[in-house]
Amino acid sequence: SAAIYAKRYGLKYIIIGKLPGGAVHEGHKVDNYLGFKSIKGPDLAKEFIAHAPDKIIEEEVKSICRQDKLFEVKTEKSVYQGQTLILALGMKSRKLGFKNEEKFLGKGIAYYTPTDLVELKGKTLAVVGGGDSALCAALKVAGSAKRVYLIHRRNEFRGAPALIDQIKAKKNIELVLNAQPEEAKGDGKLTSIVLNTGRELEIDQVFLEVGGVPNVYLCGELSVEMDNNFIKVDKRQQTNAPGVFAAGDMTDNPLKQIVTAAAEGAVAATGAYGYLKNIG
Repeated sequence: SAAIYAKRYGLKYIIIGKLPGGAVHEGHKVDNYLGFKSIKGPDLAKEFIAHAPDKIIEEEVKSICRQDKLFEVKTEKSVYQGQTLILALGMKSRKLGFKNEEKFLGKGIAYYTPTDLVELKGKTLAVVGGGDSALCAALKVAGSAKRVYLIHRRNEFRGAPALIDQIKAKKNIELVLNAQPEEAKGDGKLTSIVLNTGRELEIDQVFLEVGGVPNVYLCGELSVEMDNNFIKVDKRQQTNAPGVFAAGDMTDNPLKQIVTAAAEGAVAATGAYGYLKNIG
């Protein structure tokens, strides 16, 4: 979104990132983005990328700093410089911290559901969380899995009512409320999880969809102001650091949705254009 508007303003720009489209890739079905009644996350990401395929540099960013009047972005392969910087790094998955969570990561425990659901066919799965991402994940895997346990630490879900209704209509989804994982068990590969209620569930895989924390680890040298680890921005998406703008899930704006992230990207690019005009 920021790139589209940067192009409209005649700015020279590049998009740097390991996974263009970001977390949109993880969406099973997106039905709340204007212009698409229903579309798979990866397909929507492709639509985004198609706007500026020649401007995307698929490299992992290692550091970001300011050098005199320019911003310097170092990747695993090169160094890039610019007069302004728009941060759109999103969020990383939040860890729950239960016993053996790290041990079985990639061996039955994951923070995102796979794009290809063939490997889940006929399996018994668990999804942990109570927000939209958890509800969407449960609906996504329920189409292939034999059984899905949807585990939430509270008595009620905080996700959208429409999603909750879909969950309740699925016969192979069992709600496990007022519970959370306490321990993962297995011999090299996950075979079960023990809940804090004492119940043990035999499962093949568990997906932890409990929200995320902002990816601000690259922002240390920029001295941007934070609010509860989110980057503070004004109505132009500008931070307290001159020339630094931010958009999407990593900002302190309250609604974390694809449509708001896209809007923030457009606002950030407009703000960057105004900033460049002012500095001449």
